[in-house]
Amino acid sequence: MSHASGHDKEQLRQSYNKYAEQRDQSKMEPWKFEVRQQFLQSLLENDGNSILELGAGPGRDGLYFQEHRFEVVCVDLSDEMVRLCKDKGLDARQMDVRELQFEEGQFDSVYAMNSLLHVPKSEIGGVLANVHRVLKPGGLFFYGVYGGESSEGVWEGDSYEPKRFFAMYADEELKALAQPLFSVEEFYTVPMGEGAPHFQSLLLRKQ
Repeated sequence: MSHASGHDKEQLRQSYNKYAEQRDQSKMEPWKFEVRQQFLQSLLENDGNSILELGAGPGRDGLYFQEHRFEVVCVDLSDEMVRLCKDKGLDARQMDVRELQFEEGQFDSVYAMNSLLHVPKSEIGGVLANVHRVLKPGGLFFYGVYGGESSEGVWEGDSYEPKRFFAMYADEELKALAQPLFSVEEFYTVPMGEGAPHFQSLLLRKQ
């Protein structure tokens, strides 16, 4: 398994640049609406108005939260995705999740939908510490990824070119990863069909 180096990061950026328009046009799977709505519900039950979205893609979710009167900041590695976010009137910045340039306790919540699965296992601890740092005490962190079995590497069956790097975790492994820094408020999975990794939804709170 190769570890994601600067080279892999550049490949990831190129891959998402290339498919940015396509992702912007594509229809959203119904289960994703439900997952997002559930997080919105959690946000509404908590105080706080600011959301940092990691790996915002074309800004579909960011726009949804903004339309619900939240202050949203979107970050993505892909300059094309950032452009699409800005086209939607979002505050978007090109940034690597490993190097979040924000103040300590700047955000009430952080939302990461299927973005942190591109972070190598050797680096995920640092990324979670970064998320913890930029969150206010008691802040909520939505961490959604695909997994179920432990694996890491470039996905050979990927339809994207260049092919993307993925790190996946077993359910217990993922929870254990989050627990030193956060309390697990909710954990559930969404099946994706026979032989496919399932979706893992974690709602975490900064202690």
